Amino acid sequence: MTTPAYQNKAKQALLADQLVLCMGLRQARTADIGPMAASCGFDAIYVDMEHSAISHDTTSAICVAAIGHGITPFVRVPGHLASDMSRVLDGGAQGIIIPHVNTAEQAQAIIAACKFPPIGHRSVMGANPALGYQAIPLAENNSRLNHDTVVIVMLETPQGIENAEAIAAVEGVDMLLIGSNDLCTEMGIPGQLKHPKIKEAYETTAAACRKHGKFLGVGGIRGDLELQSQLTALGARFIIAGNDVAYLMSAARQDVQALRKACVK
Repeated sequence: MTTPAYQNKAKQALLADQLVLCMGLRQARTADIGPMAASCGFDAIYVDMEHSAISHDTTSAICVAAIGHGITPFVRVPGHLASDMSRVLDGGAQGIIIPHVNTAEQAQAIIAACKFPPIGHRSVMGANPALGYQAIPLAENNSRLNHDTVVIVMLETPQGIENAEAIAAVEGVDMLLIGSNDLCTEMGIPGQLKHPKIKEAYETTAAACRKHGKFLGVGGIRGDLELQSQLTALGARFIIAGNDVAYLMSAARQDVQALRKACVK
């Protein structure tokens, strides 16, 4: 039996219907970013391999350190390669985010890569950093990882939204995550996060999640507390609140402006 330190704490919170706040990482390259995010109050981090040049090696180091400090590490892989999915999971990720999922068939292929038999066909590694390299029977190891690993599929196109119910019905999918900015762009309304088309997409996806018992997640809405509140009321329990680049630039910009105002006469 795994110790509490190696449980997926974000998944436990989701199962308890609690809000999970996640911070995205695009520029951070050192293992201390996990405990830093935890100190700020985040429940999870995700390493964004889709929109950065970060390596598998660095990604694994960040994940392992995060687990040791009680914050859940997720990784967004660049695409749908099964080899990318299995490597980040073997490297310590407790959840995986797959972008641009448009069909149930794609979701089924993702589950095949991310879950061990009988759910999928993930190759067996054995002792895993996500479970603290504990010496436990292989059957328990695989069963625990199947349970604890959160598989998140991103809906970022009108096709994905149209197929939301079929995707949510796929066994092994834990969460449907709406990529708000990509979805807006695909719809021809970039940046219009409160457009009626986007609202309808949120509602469609939320209904699919409710029907099939899946979690609802949203990203790309940093700073809009009104919209974030509306989406949690709709059922969202996983919110990507922002990323390291945005936080750094926002704080730095405010500091520069304050210093210039105070010190330049």
